[in-house]
Amino acid sequence: MKRRPGIDTPDHRGRTGLDQAGRDLDRNPDVVVRDVELTSTGWHVLRRTTFDYRRRDGRWETQQRETYDRGNGAVVLPYDTARGRVLLTRQFRYPAYVNDHPDGMLIEAAAGLLDADDPATAIRREAAEELGVELGRLTHVLDAYMSPGSVTERLHFFAAAYTPGDRTGTGGGIEEDGEDIEVIEMPFAEALAMTGDGRITDGKTILLLQWAALHGPFATHAAGTDSTTAPAG
Repeated sequence: MKRRPGIDTPDHRGRTGLDQAGRDLDRNPDVVVRDVELTSTGWHVLRRTTFDYRRRDGRWETQQRETYDRGNGAVVLPYDTARGRVLLTRQFRYPAYVNDHPDGMLIEAAAGLLDADDPATAIRREAAEELGVELGRLTHVLDAYMSPGSVTERLHFFAAAYTPGDRTGTGGGIEEDGEDIEVIEMPFAEALAMTGDGRITDGKTILLLQWAALHGPFATHAAGTDSTTAPAG
């Protein structure tokens, strides 16, 4: 029998059983998973799943969906209300570049995959690596599926206050991983305006900046107070 990398023999990342994801799902009685195929086992995993789906009128039909599994992630918006500033990043994103972005250089909130860490630990790690900032208390803002039609990732959103004294490094990411990240400290008002004029087009960043303006540290009702005092997520 032919050995299949990622299924019954380790792939280049030491993974096996990648075709088992979803086979045991039974939380929704209107969905019955029939088969899971691996169509790509690169750094992340692309699967084609066949399942039976019961429509609202009671009829069953067989459907197929491809899902891209890159794991779950976390993102954070560090803010300094005393100086009215936020910490963001700028880096090259080829998928945006190939899909009509002028130069592929996106301004974003710092983010990364969880890997084996919990969301709070992961985002502290990413903030140190990308921004060179040591985060204190975290506010868990929300969790969201950013592209549920095809990507399995669930993203955990955080915010955290910082001061100039919390800038403990230069940031920039990990060069060995191909990262070349510019750290940007800018006025919150400017960052928010950039979501409206197209200079910031990253979805997770827009969501966090809008939250900060409507309900977070820069909301009108929060003037003079820190509204993000929830326990760390």
